Amino acid sequence: MAQAAEPALSGDMAASARRGRRSRGGPVEAGGTTVPAAARAMALFEIFAREKRELTKSEVARLLDIPESSSSDLLNTLHELGYVSRTATTRRFYPTGRLLATATAISENDALSAFGAEASGLLAQRSGETASCAVLTGDRIKIVAVSQGGHRLRYVVEVGDTFTINGTAIGKALLSGLDDHDLSRLLRLKPLPRLTENTKTNPRELEEEVRRHRELGWFRSVDEGTVGVSSFAVSGSVGDEVVGLGIIGPSDRIQADESRLLKIVLEVRDTVFGRGA
Repeated sequence: MAQAAEPALSGDMAASARRGRRSRGGPVEAGGTTVPAAARAMALFEIFAREKRELTKSEVARLLDIPESSSSDLLNTLHELGYVSRTATTRRFYPTGRLLATATAISENDALSAFGAEASGLLAQRSGETASCAVLTGDRIKIVAVSQGGHRLRYVVEVGDTFTINGTAIGKALLSGLDDHDLSRLLRLKPLPRLTENTKTNPRELEEEVRRHRELGWFRSVDEGTVGVSSFAVSGSVGDEVVGLGIIGPSDRIQADESRLLKIVLEVRDTVFGRGA
């Protein structure tokens, strides 16, 4: 843990702030263009996070190892933009909630959403069926991206929809990302709902299917969540998150073309999750 009263930045970080380069996060490419003012602003917020107190212009200048005039320009600019506040009497500065609000807005359209949109779009384009990406949330799955299929008769799913873990192929694919202990525990938290005559509600039976298809690398559901609806799915990792990707459509059409559709699902899996490279 960094000490609250550390007198100054380390030599490397101070030099990084002066040059507009960070000492953390990996080396900067040789010949790459850097913007010193942007680097100083980021370093300033890191200092506030470490110090956890209001700072004067002179303290910021010392901690960033920059001239006090540069510290004044930096703080005044951020103050005018609403990213830092200034006390009326002591003239000390501290970040406002605007940075958090901006970061929150960015996170609502995070890398997972962008990945899901691209992956489901590619799968829907190649297969012609509705494709979606989903993540596991508790004992349900949540759709994070959807690309509608090109058929007039197609299954409709929306971003934000949630489903039980035992009625779809994408649910089984997400279960496969759990270790055996967590898989067993999740399937026994509460009774699995019976959605159709084909729904698997026995935890042991579903465990065996998930483990078997984990080795195959793909999962299927036939009339298990909704009568007349079938799906194929796979899973992979996006950062630290396990993501399911699959297609869903009328059972008669999916089953009549299952060999081609499964091949497409596996090819897209290899493309978007980087397998088989």
